[in-house]
Amino acid sequence: MFVDRVQIELHAGKGGDGCSSMRREKYIPRGGPDGGNGGHGASLILEARLGVNSLAAFANRKFIRAGNGRQGQGAMCHGRKAEDQTLYVPPGTLVIDAEQGFVIKDLKHHGDSFVVARGGKGGKGNAHFKSSTNQAPREFQRGEEGEVRSVILELRSIADVGLIGKPNAGKSTLLSRITSARPEIADYPFTTKHPNLGIVELDEARSFVLADIPGLIEGASDGLGLGHEFLKHIERAGLLVHLVEPEPSDQSDPLDNYRAIRSELSQYDQALADRDEILVVTKSEMPQAAEVAERLREETDRPVLLISAMTGAGLNEFTEAVMTRVQQRRKAQLEAGEDVPVLRESQLATEKRKVPPHLRGATAQLSNEHQAKDFDTVVDTSDEDAP
Repeated sequence: MFVDRVQIELHAGKGGDGCSSMRREKYIPRGGPDGGNGGHGASLILEARLGVNSLAAFANRKFIRAGNGRQGQGAMCHGRKAEDQTLYVPPGTLVIDAEQGFVIKDLKHHGDSFVVARGGKGGKGNAHFKSSTNQAPREFQRGEEGEVRSVILELRSIADVGLIGKPNAGKSTLLSRITSARPEIADYPFTTKHPNLGIVELDEARSFVLADIPGLIEGASDGLGLGHEFLKHIERAGLLVHLVEPEPSDQSDPLDNYRAIRSELSQYDQALADRDEILVVTKSEMPQAAEVAERLREETDRPVLLISAMTGAGLNEFTEAVMTRVQQRRKAQLEAGEDVPVLRESQLATEKRKVPPHLRGATAQLSNEHQAKDFDTVVDTSDEDAP
């Protein structure tokens, strides 16, 4: 189940109460105060992690409560503090305050985290209040309540490339041909109801992440249909691939469809409309495909690619063109000092494993066939006569 928006109430843990206690032991008539402090309550931490693809883990939960700290005890025994609880969300998750509506944090990169609800501090025991003028204090502190926060978690998918176009333009079919993703494909509109991500691997060193965005219709920028639900997922895509169907099933004009999608993008966010775009005419096996591509080329004065996900025609040229644009954008980001988001687990830096002692140094050459006696041992005696 794909979930990209949830509202949840987060309760951090309460701190444990301090203890009021007096030391009472035989032969120690004036033991004094020995009440321990209470433990701190657990905090709730949100962390973005690759491999988490949706917010489905929070779909059926209204509350999340962290653990409370333990109460202090006598004999200067402090209460145990509760362990902080980490909640994992996909990279690209916005954390929004449900009451005020402002963005608290944008967890864009893998490993981004912050404390969304801080646990309460533990109370002080009466031993904390002893002094030269107050040698038998009875007062102690109650533990603080943990923070309570209602937040909205909203996922905006992160991908190098976003596929846009009218319903039935061939986005899901294209994704299934050039990646390992297996989205639902059918001959009726709105088969895709949520974004699908796939990885296009050209070779060992070159790859990009492709997002299949559900089809857009006229009025999507005003929320018609599920317009806003779809458009928010292409906000983070650095490159847009606009697919145009040459012979739409509703007998509409392909160029009018292209103009309508461009209009919806500009009305939703002008920055989205100004983003780098590759124009592609799909289903090139159809008779009108070449004519539509020429008309689109004349109107936009930009190159137009012809592909067919059914026959495979033009797919190699298409992936190479997209890869070139993606590499150019990554280079520009690095030169500008921006962080390039890590989109795949294989791109994470892995720690080098230590080689065990028996596999390094002189002993690494030993085996059943090669024993220690078979090697010439050279003893370094250069420092034996040193003063």
